[in-house]
Amino acid sequence: MNTPHTGTSRRALLALFGASVVAGPLLAARSASAAPTGLDDPAKKEIAMRLVSSAENSSLDWKAQYRYIEDIGDGRGYTAGIIGFCSGTGDMLDLVELYTRRVPGNVLARYLPALRRVDGSDSHEGLDPRFPADWRTAAGDPAFRQAQDDERDRVYFDPAVRQGKADGIGVLGQFAYYDAIVMHGDGGDATGFGSIRRRALNTARTPAQGGDEVTYLDAFLDARVWAMEQEEAHSDTSRVDTAQRVFLRQGNLDLHTPLDWKVYGDSYHIG
Repeated sequence: MNTPHTGTSRRALLALFGASVVAGPLLAARSASAAPTGLDDPAKKEIAMRLVSSAENSSLDWKAQYRYIEDIGDGRGYTAGIIGFCSGTGDMLDLVELYTRRVPGNVLARYLPALRRVDGSDSHEGLDPRFPADWRTAAGDPAFRQAQDDERDRVYFDPAVRQGKADGIGVLGQFAYYDAIVMHGDGGDATGFGSIRRRALNTARTPAQGGDEVTYLDAFLDARVWAMEQEEAHSDTSRVDTAQRVFLRQGNLDLHTPLDWKVYGDSYHIG
């Protein structure tokens, strides 16, 4: 599904649309609301879930993804659930451990030894052939769906919102952080969220440091595109170029609806 897509810099946007188009509405959008809502507002969080689902699952129906599972060939083993928990990166293991603490003897509990063995690899050893079917069975359990929600928030959503608020950025910026953590994780590697943020800070200051929000978000998205291009599986950068940058160019720093964007060439709309 992914195809290479070259990142679009702020300089290119300025050249294409002019400073008044790129910068003017941005200032108006921020000044229109002295106390912008955070991404943790329930309505904004719902938008965030739908935006991520458009990129991760080619669908706005994020709640249909609890039962999703497949190996997408990115070296992370099975990818599954509402946020792409992976058997090779530890977050799927954490999820099944949480579910098992809450519901001992559930249909996925038997796979815990195998999930511990395959952590850090793309192996299916001990998971095939029944694991995908059993995952889909578990997704019918409200307790498993709640566990997915809770792990998504603990590992990805809440840290992104906390850091975004600490940096003084609004809803769009907090979403940009969240989407980056979802794809890249928050480990210490060169393409993790922390490294992306530090790369942005090399060229721009956050609003909390006295910098301009638009300038900083441009720098962050530039750093995000760089990180995506380091890995073939993520080399299509349209979830930045034709989604997050579109909202930034429009001055929609608080993700007010309606929203129109594209990912991998497909168009989406939230009214």
